Amino acid sequence: MLDDLALFIRIAQNRSLSAAAKQLGVPPATVTRRLRKLEEGIGAQLVHRSARKFALTSEGEVYFEAFADLLQQAETSLRGLSADLNEMRGPLRVAAPTNISVGMLEPMWSSFLKTYPDIQLTLQLSNENQDLLENRIDLALRFGPQTDQRLYQKHVGRVATMLVAAPDYLAKAGAPERPEDLQSHKLIWVPSLPHWQLQNMDTGEKAAHYPAINVAVDDIGLACQLSAGGHGIALLPVTETSGNILAGRLKFVLPRWCGQTREAYAVWPTGRLLSARAKCLRDFMETYMAERLIFQGELPESGVNQAV
Repeated sequence: MLDDLALFIRIAQNRSLSAAAKQLGVPPATVTRRLRKLEEGIGAQLVHRSARKFALTSEGEVYFEAFADLLQQAETSLRGLSADLNEMRGPLRVAAPTNISVGMLEPMWSSFLKTYPDIQLTLQLSNENQDLLENRIDLALRFGPQTDQRLYQKHVGRVATMLVAAPDYLAKAGAPERPEDLQSHKLIWVPSLPHWQLQNMDTGEKAAHYPAINVAVDDIGLACQLSAGGHGIALLPVTETSGNILAGRLKFVLPRWCGQTREAYAVWPTGRLLSARAKCLRDFMETYMAERLIFQGELPESGVNQAV
């Protein structure tokens, strides 16, 4: 009925069934049939049928006054939504993890801003998962399993994790040769990797380790710094440790054993249409990560070669 009411408003505004049909691009017979269906549905005649003169009935006047403004408001809103969804300019609110965004992904954000200067990016950084609906976030980059059923998700990359420690720590405490040797070492733990699920890259052998925690921090960047400072062994993403590995401040521990892979996802709220700007960034992130091996689960070769 709503479509037929909108058709009636067009008829009244054009003061002609044939003119309304021409504006809408439908046959005049269709307009006549749908108008008759509407009148039968509401139980009242809305338009006087006359070849010489167009006129609304009193009931038609009432319906026109009641719905004309509503139709105009709806069309204005639809035009605004269409522009927001399809234009490559305007605001875009994005949430992302702090450490990797100011680290290895900083060039990605910079490149996106240069490529799309008309997009007004608001980048909200936090190592905690923000409520996207409450914070009116259009798109978020997240790592690890995504279990929130209120969110759509698209896989955009993956990052390997490895055990690391400072050379000085290993010289003093000795380098573990098997996963079970970790029990005698000082361990640094982060909540994003609560259990250490290790796998031998040569044999496929698996070993689950539940670390007896010596140091617990809720920030991967600080955990990396503490490990580089000689405070123990940590299981961390290679995106966080690669700089220290290359500089010699960290070494891979049990270098043939990798930890669980951290999957990367672009996520957004269900029930919300993704704008062209958000789609653009989602695809941009996926392409950026696909072109860099470290975001496809690969290890820095120089780091492996330097490992003990």
